[in-house]
Amino acid sequence: MTNNSGNKVQDIMTKNVATISPNQTVQEAAQIMSQKNIGALPVVENGQVKGMITDRDITLRVSSQGKDPSTVKVAEVMTNQVVTGTPSMSVQEAANVMAQHQVRRLPIVENNQLQGIVALGDIATNSASNEAAEQALTNISEPSQPQG
Repeated sequence: MTNNSGNKVQDIMTKNVATISPNQTVQEAAQIMSQKNIGALPVVENGQVKGMITDRDITLRVSSQGKDPSTVKVAEVMTNQVVTGTPSMSVQEAANVMAQHQVRRLPIVENNQLQGIVALGDIATNSASNEAAEQALTNISEPSQPQG
């Protein structure tokens, strides 16, 4: 039985990451998501992660409010506080960070530059981290209580 507990994030991360800039429109973000079949994009300026925009951000902050996606800038609806990881952190550490912050995707940054991204699915397919991924997914997938 092979022990993969030494696996680092750099071994499983996606390196060619689709990104968008803060000045681009939400419509452009949605088009990239559709073309790449993804639900989130790191918002990057000069190689630095400035935020994240998800299909959910677009639905809740643009579509549901009747705003025009062709005029709304990504910077207006993106999440600004982005949790990031490093290429040298272990897959287990990445899973722990994702569970703690309840995020499904973790941009990987080194020297303030985006290097890649790790998704929960990447961790789940890494056999040594299966338990960590299950725990992270359990925490992330808990439905939020309706505000009454």
